[in-house]
Amino acid sequence: MSEIVVYELDKPVATRSSAGQPSGAERRVRRVHAAPAAPGSHTTAGPRTLCGKDTFAMETARLNPSGHPGEPWYPTEYASLVCSDCDAVIET
Repeated sequence: MSEIVVYELDKPVATRSSAGQPSGAERRVRRVHAAPAAPGSHTTAGPRTLCGKDTFAMETARLNPSGHPGEPWYPTEYASLVCSDCDAVIET
């Protein structure tokens, strides 16, 4: 399998430390997509996901699809956030 898992992230949300002080911004995963690998690379996503979204602002997951039958292509903790269009392409 030559797809790479990428995360579509929400806009940054300010977080506060336990003392109530701003401590930075956290970006939550909004949707999990799959993208073909960029030409000549096994670790860089191409410019578009399998559903056609631009990958420019997406974050690459540390896990790449295993390609083993019966195993999900996405991290199981994000199962509820998987793009149904990307999933349909991978399942075919």
